[in-house]
Amino acid sequence: MPKATWNGAVLAESDRCEVVEGNYYFPPDAIHSEYFQSSDTHTTCPWKGTASYYTLQVNGQTNADAAWYYPQAKDAAKNIEGYVAFWRGVKVEA
Repeated sequence: MPKATWNGAVLAESDRCEVVEGNYYFPPDAIHSEYFQSSDTHTTCPWKGTASYYTLQVNGQTNADAAWYYPQAKDAAKNIEGYVAFWRGVKVEA
């Protein structure tokens, strides 16, 4: 089962992930929300839409904008709408 970890904490774990462009997108109910803080960062993908970001806070450490999601994905990416993906040192094992 895919699992995302960083700084000794499990951030997300689910067998219902979607894989898009090599990234595992975890369903919203698989996220351990106590580690996530909303960020003001946004980026745009031509076919997925506008991404929003989370900053991670784990054991006194901060990882800025290390998770992203598409709150209102375009039609081609509706399967990952609201799902969360990771980068910036977050380890995802499948």
